[in-house]
Amino acid sequence: MAIQKVLIVDDSPTERYFLTDILVKKGYSVSTAESGEEALQKIKADKPELILMDVVMPGQNGFQVTRSIARDPETQHVPIIICTSKGQETDRIWGLRQGARDYIVKPVDPAELLAKIAALG
Repeated sequence: MAIQKVLIVDDSPTERYFLTDILVKKGYSVSTAESGEEALQKIKADKPELILMDVVMPGQNGFQVTRSIARDPETQHVPIIICTSKGQETDRIWGLRQGARDYIVKPVDPAELLAKIAALG
């Protein structure tokens, strides 16, 4: 089944706008959350088919939220791609160990993002 509904979780309005713009132009339905806590509420309400997760946010960070989603039987089927400025290999490995399916370092390359989404769908 192709992915249609995407939840973008990022505390930066600029980053949310940038990612939303890329996805909407390609026909995706996009919702956004500014924090991990808001993301956890929206996942249950909106039932996204993919989550793009920032790591560095106030409150719970993206690694913690990814782990919560991956361990919850209601949400563990939703793939997560971490989109972060944390570019160390150890960060990438840690993100994947928390349950993320993929990892992209900012600034996000639109073609790379769309290819990774297509690979999941």
